[in-house]
Amino acid sequence: MTTAQPLDVQPTPLALLLLGREADPKSERGVECPGDLPSPSDPDLVERARAAKEKLGDKVFVLGHHYQRDEVIQFADVTGDSFKLARDAAARPEAEYIVFCGVHFMAESADILTSDDQKVVLPDLAAGCSMADMATAEQVAECWDVLTEAGVAEQVVPVSYMNSSADIKAFTGKHGGTICTSSNAKRALDWAFEQGEKVLFLPDQHLGRNTAVREMGMSLEDCVLYNPHKPNGGLTVEELRAAKMILWRGHCSVHGRFSLDSVEDVRARIPGVNVLVHPECKHEVVAAADHVGSTEYIIKTLEAAPAGSKWAIGTELNLVRRVAAAHPDKEVVFLDKTVCFCSTMNRIDLPHLVWTLESLAEGNLVNHIRVDPETESFAKLALERMLALP
Repeated sequence: MTTAQPLDVQPTPLALLLLGREADPKSERGVECPGDLPSPSDPDLVERARAAKEKLGDKVFVLGHHYQRDEVIQFADVTGDSFKLARDAAARPEAEYIVFCGVHFMAESADILTSDDQKVVLPDLAAGCSMADMATAEQVAECWDVLTEAGVAEQVVPVSYMNSSADIKAFTGKHGGTICTSSNAKRALDWAFEQGEKVLFLPDQHLGRNTAVREMGMSLEDCVLYNPHKPNGGLTVEELRAAKMILWRGHCSVHGRFSLDSVEDVRARIPGVNVLVHPECKHEVVAAADHVGSTEYIIKTLEAAPAGSKWAIGTELNLVRRVAAAHPDKEVVFLDKTVCFCSTMNRIDLPHLVWTLESLAEGNLVNHIRVDPETESFAKLALERMLALP
């Protein structure tokens, strides 16, 4: 059974820019490689990557996030979500270089969990995460001051999503909180409410709201939205005192694009379709879906689905295309009609990977991601609390 048109969407100039195949000098201030980046049109890129990786041997371990392009994934030693990959890196102490084909916060997590002898490398330092950037250390410290002035800080336990900077993870550890993934968010929140009466959930409002309402039986009224760009977060003292979930005003730029209209449209076009979305989607999208779960859950659900079944998936397009190709016996379509790549993840392309591997093979350490010792200590404390969750 063939896949539907949304997976064959024609790239626009903007889409090409998001894919890293074009440049906009006016908007890209740039992180330039200290050397010549191979041309994307170089026909020898695949062979060059293979040769450099073979030369490095066991000294290098390449991690590929699920949202990476196929041209990069083919060189990954392991694939997975951000936390799984960081743990995989820690389990390979003989690897001197950890090349993380993902985004910045993921490389930070890998540096936190690996030994001091290992060097974590990000092929393009411009590969950040818009969600992680929506919560800075200064903003979160100011939020805590607001909670303190409202007289509720002692009741609040911070829970931070894995998709956050090392600084935010450290804040969480320092203030008695834990980290969560999209798979264990409910367990993390159950634990947090055993420690205190309220939760400050950072930085993704949608995962926090969906977990609290869908899985824990809270109401939307139990949740308030803290906006770091407004005085006191845009909230009154009474609202903070009444709330159970204080949600940070952050979101995933990819998953936030899916709408209720997308769900209704695909149901009208494909009778009997199963709508499967990531919990980073908006609450109304999650409420209208048939299945909701992490990236790993999405992959496993499609693997277990019967032949001939129909699926509309609401997550990053590279992953949807890869899952569709792996299951030709099922009809798999993209939930939205427009291109929805993770633009920063797509900055990690074959030229950057080749430049990275060849530099390391020549003994030149490039784009080394390092977390300072104090930040690492508190961030690791928060991660250890997550690992100890029942």
